[in-house]
Amino acid sequence: MGSTVAVVDYGMGNLRSVAKAIEHVAPHDRVLVTADAAVIAAADRVVVPGQGAMPDCMRQLDEIGLRDAIIKATAEKPFLGICVGLQMLFGHAEEGNVMGLGVLPGRVPRFPHTAMVDAQGGRLKVPHMGWNEVRQQSHPLWNGIEDGARFYFVHSYHVVPDQPALIVGTTNYGIPFTSAVARDNIFAVQFHPEKSARDGLALLANFMRWNP
Repeated sequence: MGSTVAVVDYGMGNLRSVAKAIEHVAPHDRVLVTADAAVIAAADRVVVPGQGAMPDCMRQLDEIGLRDAIIKATAEKPFLGICVGLQMLFGHAEEGNVMGLGVLPGRVPRFPHTAMVDAQGGRLKVPHMGWNEVRQQSHPLWNGIEDGARFYFVHSYHVVPDQPALIVGTTNYGIPFTSAVARDNIFAVQFHPEKSARDGLALLANFMRWNP
């Protein structure tokens, strides 16, 4: 038997598709979809997906008592955050004026309305929804994925890290924004690898082999 990966279920994510994608790329590992802090603590790897509004996500985390378990996981084992699972790692979020976990320094503003214009002067819709390119900074989780590969996004808010060294992926949508961050054992992305075809699966496979 391989390692165990906990996909954290706090009621705010497309967990089945994330779990299925990981099972597909890592058939010898155990994928546990769980809301149990003890299971998260015992797992070899932790994935925190998330969809929806940040205030709801933070409230759910607290209601089921998983805040500390997630903070502990970010300090101890390979950790992958997806979409809101990225945003919650930072501090102040404009959405609902809430605080995230504060694991990484930075904030989470909304896309600025005035900047939502494409190269031809047309309006860009918010949420940013669909396929877009990610420009990479060197990291093992990009292995085998071409720089500028396209991933699937659905979001209205984006992270602004205080430390440029955290940024390992950037994307353009009206403005350049951070689409992937990394530090030590943490890797987190704004896009949805589980919905991003071959390159998304490659990233998940890299995560399952990653030993930071």
